[in-house]
Amino acid sequence: MLETELKVNDEQWFSKIESPEIVSDVTSIEWDDEADLVVLGLGGAGVSAANEALDHGCSVIAIDKTSGGGATARSGGVFYAGGGTSIQKEAGVEDTKENMYNYLVQEVGNVVNQNTLRKFCDTSAENTEWLIENGVQFNAKYYSTKSSYPGEGYYLYHSDNTLVPKYKETAYPAARGHRGYEDGPFKPIGVGGTIFYPLKKAALNKGMRLFSQSEARSLVINQSGDVLGCKILVLPGGQISDKHMKLTKRGELFQMILPPSYPGSNFFQKIGQIFLNQAKKIEDKYRETKYIKAKKGVCISTGGFIFNREMVEHYAPKYIKGMPLGTSQDDGSGIRLGQSVGGATKHMDRVTAWRFLNPPMSFAKGIVVNKNGERFCNEMVYGATLGDAMCEDHNGKSYLVMDEALFKKAKEEATKALPFQRDAARMLMLFNAVKKKNIQDLAAVYNINSSNLENTIQQYNGFASASSSCNLGKSAEDIVELNAPYYIMDISIDSRLSPLPTLTLGGLLLNEETGNVKNINGEDINGLYAAGRSAVGVCSNIYVSGLSIADCVFSGRRVGSSLVNKNES
Repeated sequence: MLETELKVNDEQWFSKIESPEIVSDVTSIEWDDEADLVVLGLGGAGVSAANEALDHGCSVIAIDKTSGGGATARSGGVFYAGGGTSIQKEAGVEDTKENMYNYLVQEVGNVVNQNTLRKFCDTSAENTEWLIENGVQFNAKYYSTKSSYPGEGYYLYHSDNTLVPKYKETAYPAARGHRGYEDGPFKPIGVGGTIFYPLKKAALNKGMRLFSQSEARSLVINQSGDVLGCKILVLPGGQISDKHMKLTKRGELFQMILPPSYPGSNFFQKIGQIFLNQAKKIEDKYRETKYIKAKKGVCISTGGFIFNREMVEHYAPKYIKGMPLGTSQDDGSGIRLGQSVGGATKHMDRVTAWRFLNPPMSFAKGIVVNKNGERFCNEMVYGATLGDAMCEDHNGKSYLVMDEALFKKAKEEATKALPFQRDAARMLMLFNAVKKKNIQDLAAVYNINSSNLENTIQQYNGFASASSSCNLGKSAEDIVELNAPYYIMDISIDSRLSPLPTLTLGGLLLNEETGNVKNINGEDINGLYAAGRSAVGVCSNIYVSGLSIADCVFSGRRVGSSLVNKNES
C-alpha cells in the first residue's frame, strides 16, 4: 500500500535527515562543487547510475559514507540474468526473454507494472554484457542441482525456484544466478566485490569524483519543489580520514564475527561499538558542511533500512527479531531524504527473510511444521519463499523435523558444503537438535500440537510410500519416509542458534520509465531520482538470489540514461 505522508521531526521519523533548504533559485546559494548527476550512496545501484551517466557524457559526483560498495560488495555476488545471456549460452542453458518473464511474474507479481518487468527481462542479457564491458567477470561453470549457493568452482546456478514443480508449470527451468568470477580461495562474504569494484574502477576511470566518508543530510530545492542539489557533511582528507576509516572497518569487523543471536555475540558487538563510537567522535569534531549542485539530478541509492531498528519495528514488526543483512549504512537515510521533499513510499512492510535448508539436501527432505504441527510450504523452495511464508502467515515460528537416517545423512552432506553453509548446518545439528523416541515427546519440546504433528508425519509417509508428490507440490524424489527416533530443530525467526537473515524491500515510489521519485499525488519530483533498495523495484515483492543486484543495475542505468535529454536546473 501507499504510505501516508511523513515529515521531518514527526514522531516516527527515526532519522538524522533534515528538512530541505528552500532557495529562490539555483543562483541564490554558494555551491562548493557541482556535477550533472550527484549520486548519494555508491553501491550497486549508485555505481550503475554513475557509469551510465558518464557513458552519455555527463559529469558525476558520488557521495558515500564509506568508500563505496554497500550491501552489494558484502553480498554473495550473484547477478540474476537470463533471456539468453552469453554465459547461459556457453553453459548450454536454454532460456528466452519470454521464459524469463513467465517465471519472474510469479515472483514479482504486480509490485511493478508489466511493461517494467518485460523491459527488465528484455534487457537482461544486454545488462550482463554491459557489466562485462565494464570489467565484471563471469564464468559458465554450471551447477545444475538445487542449492542455496553453488559449490566452490561453480558460477552459474539455479538461484530461484525454477526447479520447483509448481514453477515449472509456467516456465521451463533455466539457471539465471550469475556469480561474479574471481581467482583464488572462496570467500563467503565480500564476493559481491567481483561485481562492484570493477564498476567503481570503470566509473573513476571515466571521470567520476568520489566524496568518501561523507553523507547527505538534506536536499536543496527551489520554491517549486525542484531538487537543485544537496547539503553534505565531509571529512577532510589525510590522517583524519584514514583514522576514521580504520576505526569504522575495525568496528564493523568485530560486529560481524558472530551473528547477533549467537551466544557470546554481545562481547564482540560491544568491542565493535567502541571503535564505531570513536569514529563518530571524529565525525562530530572534524566534518565540514558543503553544498553540491546537481545540474541535472540527484540519485538516491543508499540502500534500505534494515539496520534502522526503529524503522523496522514501525514498518515491519514481524521481522524485528530477524538478523539484519547488509551494512550499518542501510539505515533508511535515503528514503527519508526522498520523503523530506514529499516523496511517496510503498511496500515498506516488505522484508525478505532467508530460511535456507539446502545444503545439506537432507534438511529439505525432512518436514517443516508450524506451532500447530502442520506443514505449510514445500521444503524444497528457495529460502526466501519459505521464510516469507513462515513470517507472514505463521508468526515467524517453524520447526524442522527429521528422522535419524536423514539426520546422519545431513551430517555427511554438510562436510561437502562451503564453509559458511557447513558451519551453519553443524551449529544447528550440534546445539539446536533435540532427539526423541516418539512423536508425543517430540511435540512437547516446543509445545507443538502433538495430534496434528502425528497426522502430518503420517500423511507425509503416505506420500513417500506411494512415491507421489505431496499436497504442497514437493516432488516424489524429495520425499522420504520418517521413522522414530526423530529430531526437531527450532528454525523460527527468534531461534538463537539459527539466525534468520533479513533485508528490506520497499522504498520510494518511482516513475518506472525514468526513475524519478514520485510525490504522494503521483507526480514526478523534478531533479530527484532513486534506484536500488532505496526504491520500489522488481524484487520488492519477494526475493530470489541475485535479483536485488540485477535490479540495482537495471534501475541505476535507467537513472543514468534519463539524464541525457534533461536540461540543466
